[in-house]
Amino acid sequence: MKSEEELIEVAMTIIIHAGDGRVKGYEAIEFARNGHFDQAKEALKEAHDEIVKAHRSQTNVIQAEMGGEKHEHSLLFAHAQDTLMTIASEVKLMSIFVELFEKMSHQS
Repeated sequence: MKSEEELIEVAMTIIIHAGDGRVKGYEAIEFARNGHFDQAKEALKEAHDEIVKAHRSQTNVIQAEMGGEKHEHSLLFAHAQDTLMTIASEVKLMSIFVELFEKMSHQS
């Protein structure tokens, strides 16, 4: 059984990595707005990598529970999952914005 402290630590890890992914995604948009597409793509890769780290932490808890490990319901863990889902969607949209900025730059 995961202790409450361990579950809090995992939840905070998810939130931190997801938040770092969001920051990198916004950096990518700013790079793209200024025509720096290689830097934008690198920032998007870093954003994606942060989302993957957060997702792995979440998956470890879910797999442990599926294997029989029990833990109390945690509002913070639910918040972390919601944060991850929201930011993962945002990062996907940010990648589309970067693509659009690049296409628009070739048309002008």
